[in-house]
Amino acid sequence: QVQLVESGGGLVQAGGSLRLSCAASGRAFTIGWFRQAPGKEREFVAAINWSLCNTLYADSVKGRFTLSGDSAKNTVYLQMNSLKSDDTAVYYCAASLARTPLMALTGYKYWGQGTQVTVSS
Repeated sequence: QVQLVESGGGLVQAGGSLRLSCAASGRAFTIGWFRQAPGKEREFVAAINWSLCNTLYADSVKGRFTLSGDSAKNTVYLQMNSLKSDDTAVYYCAASLARTPLMALTGYKYWGQGTQVTVSS
């Protein structure tokens, strides 16, 4: 069983930055971030495995978002820079037993409660 708690969301102006945190109570091989905007399906954002060697990003966030982790704290961070209004969504972290980062929602077994990110234009 893995429990996940996200934090760090908030309101920011376009062009600004936020850092989201995902604290895990147990160990999973891969942590992913997803987001869901109102009226839209949940979509993949980024994923990292706990060895911190492999990362995967959605095309829409490449070059703007960066994943990092602190294995001692069981915490993964999503640094979001150059934020756009299209980035407004509830952001969820999820844990997978897969050893390599993956995009598919179905590959993630455990989910956090989500944190709201709002980017004002």
